[in-house]
Amino acid sequence: MKLSWHQSRDPEVWLVCGLGSGFVPFAPGTCGSLLALALWWWLLAPLNIWWQIAVIVGVFALGVWLTGRIQARYAVVDDGAIVIDEFVGQWIALLGVAAEPVAMIAAFVLFRCFDIFKPFPVRKLERGLPGAWGVMMDDVAAGVLALVVLNFALWGFAGNIF
Repeated sequence: MKLSWHQSRDPEVWLVCGLGSGFVPFAPGTCGSLLALALWWWLLAPLNIWWQIAVIVGVFALGVWLTGRIQARYAVVDDGAIVIDEFVGQWIALLGVAAEPVAMIAAFVLFRCFDIFKPFPVRKLERGLPGAWGVMMDDVAAGVLALVVLNFALWGFAGNIF
């Protein structure tokens, strides 16, 4: 079974599907990441790094809990419409990054590449962890990889990290 737009009347579905962005018929993960990027710029970028981490941890915990509930309620596993994991991964990739277009675009592209191509350990986490944990943790790993690569690149070009 797949989640559909009609189920977004369920507030839990609406949340795990990225405020509805996961129901876009083409590239729902990328659309979810774009919405996450916009929300980060608007809500998280002005916060210090500790508040950003607190928000990410909170949304991660909410994502594991709600995704597990949605998986059980609607008999889905890793439905493409579930994009709360993209929000968490994208925000990790942006952690501590200046709200400047080049850095934001680079974080977006790196995260999407790691999430789509799933290098080690991303694919191992996706396949190796059960249920909602696998859904969420592969994007956490993709976000961490993007964060590390981006910060090394920024360090190499600008001489500092964060």
